[in-house]
Amino acid sequence: MSAARGAPDAGPLDHTLHVVGELTDDLLHAAESLFQLPERASSPWHRAGLGTRGERVFNVAAGIVMTLLASGWTYTIATTDTDAGPEASAASVAVASALTDPDAPSTAFLADAALAAFTPPRGTSGKLRAELRVPGQALDVDSVPAGAQVALAPAGTAAPDTSAVVAPDTARSGVWSLALRIGDAVRPVADFNVINMLPFSAKRRGRIGGYLIGSWPTERRPSSNEHYNPPPGFIEVTPENQNTQLSDHFRLRDFLTHDQQDVWPKYLVIDTKLIDKLELVLTDLQDHGVRTSGVHVMSGFRSPQYNAGGGDPTGRAALSRHMYGDAADIFIDNDGDGNMDDLNHDGRVNIRDAEVIEAAVERVERAYPALVGGCGAYVGNGAHGPFTHIDTRGYRARWLGTGDG
Repeated sequence: MSAARGAPDAGPLDHTLHVVGELTDDLLHAAESLFQLPERASSPWHRAGLGTRGERVFNVAAGIVMTLLASGWTYTIATTDTDAGPEASAASVAVASALTDPDAPSTAFLADAALAAFTPPRGTSGKLRAELRVPGQALDVDSVPAGAQVALAPAGTAAPDTSAVVAPDTARSGVWSLALRIGDAVRPVADFNVINMLPFSAKRRGRIGGYLIGSWPTERRPSSNEHYNPPPGFIEVTPENQNTQLSDHFRLRDFLTHDQQDVWPKYLVIDTKLIDKLELVLTDLQDHGVRTSGVHVMSGFRSPQYNAGGGDPTGRAALSRHMYGDAADIFIDNDGDGNMDDLNHDGRVNIRDAEVIEAAVERVERAYPALVGGCGAYVGNGAHGPFTHIDTRGYRARWLGTGDG
């Protein structure tokens, strides 16, 4: 540093300003050398009245700002949702590479990064694969990255283009794939669907089209208990979409009413809260050494008309939770013989095996009070083996049963 910086005849303020000026010049020269910004004899900045030194100062400052922004952006994306797995890491690498590639398709890598950071609503169990909604209802998604839009694409479309996707509010009833869109880039969310239901008003005189449903006991006079009011809508089930996964273990077809076999489309009421609880029960059973790959739904949704008279109505409640889509009768059949397995390994298949499932329900409800409901262990008869009824009615109920759950 020159001797002028410490000249004894300079005042304290002048001396300080002189030192700051010298340090600033040194910093600018060092930054200029680092970035190797060439000086042009003539430039738009010169013509605008900015001197050569002023242009260098501006260029260096702009370079520093852009570097900081790029570094911050890369760090943010790389550290977002660190538990998302290999997909998120791959997205971070792609974004970091694209920052240095002027020819990179920006909307494409941003869409990939958004998809890696996005988590669809998979419930408490983490195993839901669908969300149900009626027209006008907002999607239950809260992790959409900034700049991305939620869109719906035709179900089963592996790589939809922009023209094939629609906004949630304009999608018709049926099964749709959930997707994210940024500009012209669309990325479908793997293993997750949005099911748009028909509103309850679609039912006319106990029917929707040619499918007979009947009427709910509280349809004309709403109950003070919201759990007993008619459902908000119906899922339209067709031969093409009946295998749509609601969760890892359950499909739409598993919960259909057991009547009108030749009538399509069919209509279904189901509550994903029940599906979530069932998955938690299966996880608990697995944690206790019970294999559950052979879980079977003996009875899911029962339309009011079927509940009143279809099949054998013995033992059915007039306000059965099956009519409200939040109840299922299940058994575990890993050996494929159509009957409950010997879950407690006592050499016999009886109600004690159904109680093994009931014990899992107890543990799940203690851990997740919001999923409390009814549970009944049923004996077998000439028509079926033992099974367990599970529902999410909102309050605890237990019983031993001999009829249909």
